[in-house]
Amino acid sequence: MASNEAAVELAQLSKDFSVGLEGLRLRAVDSLNLRIGRGQVYGLLGPNGSGKSTTIKLILGLLEPTAGHCRVLGVPCGQVEARRLIGYLPESPYFYSYLTGSELVRFYGRMAGLEGARLNARVAEVMAWTGLATAADRRVETYSKGMLQLIGLAQMLVHEPELVILDEPATGLDPASVEAVNTLILNLKDEGKTVLITSHLTDQIQEVCDRIAILDRGRLIVECAVSDLPVNDRRSLLGISRRSHGLSV
Repeated sequence: MASNEAAVELAQLSKDFSVGLEGLRLRAVDSLNLRIGRGQVYGLLGPNGSGKSTTIKLILGLLEPTAGHCRVLGVPCGQVEARRLIGYLPESPYFYSYLTGSELVRFYGRMAGLEGARLNARVAEVMAWTGLATAADRRVETYSKGMLQLIGLAQMLVHEPELVILDEPATGLDPASVEAVNTLILNLKDEGKTVLITSHLTDQIQEVCDRIAILDRGRLIVECAVSDLPVNDRRSLLGISRRSHGLSV
């Protein structure tokens, strides 16, 4: 059951970038208001250039907002405490391929401040949770694409984050691997975690997400429960913005 407490809260959040030598400003995120409740699987959607990646970087504290504020479980984004609450898996992660799976997860656990018996226990737990226990001693360079995504989930979860951010987690995966990732996402929800996901796969969004937000040109144009969408709209989620708002997607 999702809590009324906000896992992520964005209030009038804006981000500008300088473009060219003349100091022109490009607004990538424009006065974005968004609230993601705890325990939800939330889909952040939109075409390329819609502001999804910038929004995620603001939540992660990798960028400073031009205006407005962003909080994770009440903590301002960018603070060390907020970063400790987040686990992040980018779309195209890079892993040290010469490490074994367990060595890789152990490395990230140490970076998160874990050590000793607690670190050992967590490495074993997340390797088993992702189904990689039997491959724990294999070098990452021998892993399939699906296994690499699973080891990405394992390293992201080793420090027990409350908010999990997945950027296109099913990119390049075969159907069986997509199903495995979807199952793990739903398991995270069952454990009370909040999951923020970006995906171009309509089927994945329908299967795992409770609510969605659609961005276009940095602005929020649709925010609703997936179950509230008409069946036809569920078949083409990004088409909602084009039909309802006259925007090109």
